[in-house]
Amino acid sequence: METPAGTRCLLTATIFLLGLVSPGFVYGQDPAAGAPPTPSSERPRVGLALSGGGALGLTEIGVIKWMEENHIPVDRIAGTSMGSIIGSMYATGMTPAEIQKFAEKIDWDQAFLPEPGYTELSYRRKQDRRDFLVAAPLGLKHGLRGPNGLNSGQSAGLLLDRIAFADAGITNFDDLPIPFRCVATDMQSGEAIVLREGFLADAVRASMAIPGVFTPVELNGRILADGGMVQNIPVETVRDMGADAVIAVELHYPPGDIGQLGTLVGVLSRAIDVMITQNEHHSLALAKTKVRVDMKGFAITDYKRVNELVQLGYKAAASQSAELLRYAITDPAEWQRYLDERNARERIPMTKVEKVVVAGADPDTGRRIQQEVTKSVQGSLDLPHLETRLTRIAGEGQFDRLGYEGFTQNGVPALRVTAHEKTYGPPFIDLAVNVQGSGVAAFDFSAGTRITFMDLFHRGGEWRSDLLFGSSNLAATEYYQPLGQSRFFVAPYVFASKWARNSFNGLTRIAVFGDERAGGGLDIGFNTGRHSEFRLGYELFEGKLAPLIGAAGLPIDHGSTGEFRARFVWDGQDSPSVPSRGSRVVATATRVLQSPGLAHPIGQVDVQSSNFVRLGDKTSLFIDVSGGTTFHGSAGPFQVFSLGGPFRLGAYLPDEFLGNHYAYASLGFRRELYRLPQLIGRKIYWGGWYESGSAFGTQLNNRGPVVVRGTFNLGVIADTIVGPIALAGSVSPTGQSRVNFSVGRLF
Repeated sequence: METPAGTRCLLTATIFLLGLVSPGFVYGQDPAAGAPPTPSSERPRVGLALSGGGALGLTEIGVIKWMEENHIPVDRIAGTSMGSIIGSMYATGMTPAEIQKFAEKIDWDQAFLPEPGYTELSYRRKQDRRDFLVAAPLGLKHGLRGPNGLNSGQSAGLLLDRIAFADAGITNFDDLPIPFRCVATDMQSGEAIVLREGFLADAVRASMAIPGVFTPVELNGRILADGGMVQNIPVETVRDMGADAVIAVELHYPPGDIGQLGTLVGVLSRAIDVMITQNEHHSLALAKTKVRVDMKGFAITDYKRVNELVQLGYKAAASQSAELLRYAITDPAEWQRYLDERNARERIPMTKVEKVVVAGADPDTGRRIQQEVTKSVQGSLDLPHLETRLTRIAGEGQFDRLGYEGFTQNGVPALRVTAHEKTYGPPFIDLAVNVQGSGVAAFDFSAGTRITFMDLFHRGGEWRSDLLFGSSNLAATEYYQPLGQSRFFVAPYVFASKWARNSFNGLTRIAVFGDERAGGGLDIGFNTGRHSEFRLGYELFEGKLAPLIGAAGLPIDHGSTGEFRARFVWDGQDSPSVPSRGSRVVATATRVLQSPGLAHPIGQVDVQSSNFVRLGDKTSLFIDVSGGTTFHGSAGPFQVFSLGGPFRLGAYLPDEFLGNHYAYASLGFRRELYRLPQLIGRKIYWGGWYESGSAFGTQLNNRGPVVVRGTFNLGVIADTIVGPIALAGSVSPTGQSRVNFSVGRLF
């Protein structure tokens, strides 16, 4: 299952380091020993060798479909990478139609995500992704290091687990309906490793684990990765299985474009193509028959073009029918016997589980996983529901992958969940780089990190510390402790922060103030797991608001602030940076008992909502509505509401409008413009939106005039590995205009 073009260049360094490929190695007993039954007639054993090639490998479904329709048997089958996935499905008894249907239902974007999708993350991991958007997972478990692959393979691994589920009790791949092999590369020795026994899903995952992209698979003490580096079309393997005639499927790429060689990535990608082509030529020379599929017009990223690719493979096989039909079984009775013998070796998947066993986790965590999984498999076994549950457990952040397999324990149908802990943490490190500006007059840069210790004392506690330096500065730490096995928690915290705030006289900026705060608090709350959190607590801090830039003699506010606060957050969006659907609501109610500038306690409520509605595959509509009030009191300098800045009236500077109350709304759309290479990010969008809002009421006149201002906006947003990069032009109906930009955070 290769990833998009461009990632293939990551194989280059690996291949150079491997040097000359060593002879193949076969796990298990000698291939000749215990071989599967020979065909019932004198016809030759027919073997099928399926090639790797990313999405292009889906054409092999069409080749198999044509062969079955024309009664060409497959007595042995082997595959590499995508070919191993297609081959394993056919070997376990799935028909070509079932394989195609399976492929069409896969959400390929989801399958290639480096971690569970944002909607499947726990609420605290969503906070991490929203606050620290740099996509560079790091940990301190064995010193500062990251994962040994960009993608742990959680989603892809679950697909393979489902394919292999019915045959989980098989330890020798010769016992499948069609004897099967897949090829991987030993990353230490450079050997071609032929996998013939063990857990089928693990073997296939090893065969498709592109170095540097998917994390390698450890099997029997060997570190295994994608087999395309050593044997992309495994003709040799099929011959060693005892096949008399091998049919090889060759995915033929057009010759490299000379323009491709004008860049470093192009040269490296072409070098990979040349190396793989050489091992393919060696394999193809050993095949009796070749089905050559011309892949012109298709890319290895075209996973969503399943039907077209299947038809392409079908037509390629039909065009070479003269060579293929010599292996056909012409006697209908003999063909039926072949099918009956093959079908008789199929296994029926279990439909009910009476016991759940967890491997790979410490006892306390294992018991928790066991309890959660047991609830999800009660009654009839629903594999998609089970996979969702496992993905959500992985979304808590401690494990990079959770897989499953069925087995029988003392005659009882059981399910084994295998947890793979992240090798580089905890503690984990998240990074952020935040750049925001509205021209030279307003430019902010900050960078920081979050360090998270997890499952402290095996009680599910987390210790999370943040550091941020630059235009905005923050040092904060929080200890989060769930109460028993419930979702209630306590969370004491301390913090110190400083950031710049603009001060205006009318529409003229006269100063920049430094807002300094240092204090702490204690929250108690309830966490629903994924979407929401409610907190109730008390916070006390020392604050100071003093001019950094501006005329002398401006007032300085300082003193203690104490407040009770209740906050509810609902996060149902599908992305922390550029959502396409879902809603996010933050509602805060505060009772400020004391603060500089307050004559008496005040109450405040602030509600902010962001809502996205998908209108199609590429377009979404968004509606943002927010508002806050100080009721009948007057807010102090640390509680005043503000408007101005991107997505807060973009034609004006931040904090340009202050008041005891505010209201804001925006309506717009965003549309996909371009898909970025996977190693750079996801997509580029363009969009337009209109904003309207007002901040009103002051300490001198709480009712004050209500002046509603508006802004038209047009911009471009790129969802990258360092977070969103945005550029937007904004203009108001009264003529104010500004160009806003941001890196690392959506304004």
